[in-house]
Amino acid sequence: MIRVAILGATGYTALELLKLLLRHPSVEITAATSRQEGRPLVSSVHPSLVGRIGLVLEELSPEEIVERSQCVFSCLPHAASAEIVSKVLAGGAKVIDLSADYRLDDSASYLEWYGHEHPDPDRLGKTAYGLPELFRDAIRSADLVANPGCYSTSAILPLAPLLKSGLFESDDIIIDSKSGISGAGRSPKLTTHYPECNESMSAYNVGRHRHTPEIEQIVKRYSLVRPEVIFTPQLAPMDRGILSTIYIKPKKPMVDETVLTLLREAYAGERFVRVVDHLPATKDTVGTNFCDITARVVRGRVLLISCVDNLIKGASGAAVQNFNVMYGLHESTGLIE
Repeated sequence: MIRVAILGATGYTALELLKLLLRHPSVEITAATSRQEGRPLVSSVHPSLVGRIGLVLEELSPEEIVERSQCVFSCLPHAASAEIVSKVLAGGAKVIDLSADYRLDDSASYLEWYGHEHPDPDRLGKTAYGLPELFRDAIRSADLVANPGCYSTSAILPLAPLLKSGLFESDDIIIDSKSGISGAGRSPKLTTHYPECNESMSAYNVGRHRHTPEIEQIVKRYSLVRPEVIFTPQLAPMDRGILSTIYIKPKKPMVDETVLTLLREAYAGERFVRVVDHLPATKDTVGTNFCDITARVVRGRVLLISCVDNLIKGASGAAVQNFNVMYGLHESTGLIE
């Protein structure tokens, strides 16, 4: 059994991670951290786990975390995560970081988009990015993996292989994404208050969402071509799920089947990417680690449509998939019943 700790174990992402790890046959959860006072039971914060886990939430030092675990999943906010992750790595534990702290290539980009000096800048651009479908070899040998952003996953998986093919223009790419409310986290906010978001859709962070540089930089790592994207995220009145529609220009005329064949060839044998003929919906992937992708050619442009569950393939499921790769386990362990 591999002993694991979960840092920042009170949010939606942590809850999904706990559910997945509790059914993982090679995992023992030995620590869960939080700054909440009184050492409450994990199951008191997440009542759906009553009778399934007896751990209490503790505030632990990096040394105590390393003493109890071999692998650490960090669900802490950006900046706060890197502060602890660097110390945990120094203690010899492996880390899968679900924050944004190690996704970008350089400290200047991090400062520009996150508004903080990076606490551990030497690892930027050198950390394995946690999409096994694209970076499996790097993940396999890594001590630290940067788990992808949820929107980023829904955009990078369709885009990266097409740009790598050299058959598409890299500029003027438009990404329009709708996400369920859980993507905003568990902390109360006016914009995610039920009367504000129910029966309403709204765009936010237009032109300045933090997943924009992540999409551009990670696609470049894979395809060697940096795309120029306009990314618009929108909040949809549903609990979970992401639907992304991506508009990209081919260098020569194409038909639907040409694009679908490129995608099928790129993801042949990949368990968690499904290239489908129909138009996928968010309900098709909710509660799963699948990313469903299709393509249509409309008036000379290619429309890529992808769906993921923002809490599973967009966060905790990807983290478990990365864990399985790091430890040489079958990638679907704990993810498919």
